[in-house]
Amino acid sequence: MKIKQIHKLFIESNLVDTDTRNIRKGSLFFALKGDNFNGNKFADDAIKKGASYAIIDEKKYESLNTILVNNVLETLQELANFHRKQLNIPIISLTGSNGKTTTKELINCVLSTTYKTSATKGNLNNHIGVPLTLLSMDSSTEIGIVEMGANHLNEIEFLSNIAEPNIGYITNFGKAHLEGFGGVEGVIKGKSELYDFLRKTEGKAIVNSNDDLQIKQSKGIETIEFNSNQIELLEVNPFVKVKYKNKIIQSKLIGSYNYTNISAAIAFGNYFNVELSNIKNAIENYFPTNNRSQIIEKNSNQIILDAYNANPSSMKVALENLNTLKTSSKIVFLGDMFELGETSKYEHQSIAKLATSFNFDKVFLIGKAFSTTNVKNAFVYDSFESLKKSIDINTITNTTILIKGSRGMALERILTLF
Repeated sequence: MKIKQIHKLFIESNLVDTDTRNIRKGSLFFALKGDNFNGNKFADDAIKKGASYAIIDEKKYESLNTILVNNVLETLQELANFHRKQLNIPIISLTGSNGKTTTKELINCVLSTTYKTSATKGNLNNHIGVPLTLLSMDSSTEIGIVEMGANHLNEIEFLSNIAEPNIGYITNFGKAHLEGFGGVEGVIKGKSELYDFLRKTEGKAIVNSNDDLQIKQSKGIETIEFNSNQIELLEVNPFVKVKYKNKIIQSKLIGSYNYTNISAAIAFGNYFNVELSNIKNAIENYFPTNNRSQIIEKNSNQIILDAYNANPSSMKVALENLNTLKTSSKIVFLGDMFELGETSKYEHQSIAKLATSFNFDKVFLIGKAFSTTNVKNAFVYDSFESLKKSIDINTITNTTILIKGSRGMALERILTLF
């Protein structure tokens, strides 16, 4: 069956499911495969639970209401691109090393005050998440917002060819996924594939003109620039406060690193002619979730929970931000940073040295990589379990606490110790 025919079946419900535990009536079920599962085996179950059709790629699972294709994943991607071509709307795509999801959420909050938007859910930003995001858009959608993640070269190029954005934004280039990209230069090249697509298709880019590297990489593209002259940073203690066109915007986001994320959202709002009062209200009412720069009160302590992910760039700015906060007692819990490849030992040593160079009351380093570092004035544990056995968390009071580490470290578990 051709993509055009599958799309005709899809638009009857505008629903796509990939998990038989959450089948919606009338959806198309795509029998995806993974290292430890084969969706083809669940095609019949999906149909029994209410899916209208199941897309499969193994003939032995054919039955009534199954559609046999060469490759289910490729069909999902082709369907998403075909659907995107039918949507006569602006598609925003954004990528970058740090701040993608927060920036995407802020942009969505701002634009949704004026338009019917559809945006990436959570961080579903890969070769499956991007197609699912596009397929969540329907005839009522006025602006689509697609977050794109990558951990190796050519991935952003591939995702751009599926999403075909009209306008793009790159948050920054940092030390993330160094193992897959082969170093910082690889990160710059890989993320700039979004600029390459926009350049080729005569799209536009919103660019932070205070970032010389973004200016350099976006040459040859029509750009809409924002900078610190237009959007002034007033305060970070702990929440970011900015001024734009004589309006004070008081966010609920911590850290100077979120100043750029907020500024980008303002720039997108301005580009799409959103009223300034709506931009202000949207940003002021946005609360971070999912372990991303959340402020949590525990007993007498103020906890900055930033345990969703970590890399050397984001670790550095988080530590620098904590150092600037006007509180008398500060403690940090840092967990291993993953996917750093051959640079892992050096980067963990550098972050450990930086953390202990500040006048923090205590520094806790957790994980196998951090346990190999050589620093004074730090408490080092090779795992969360060893930390849990050793620490008396009840002795920590009236303190500002930073908790940060890669997702696999799951350092939000520290909250259960209080």
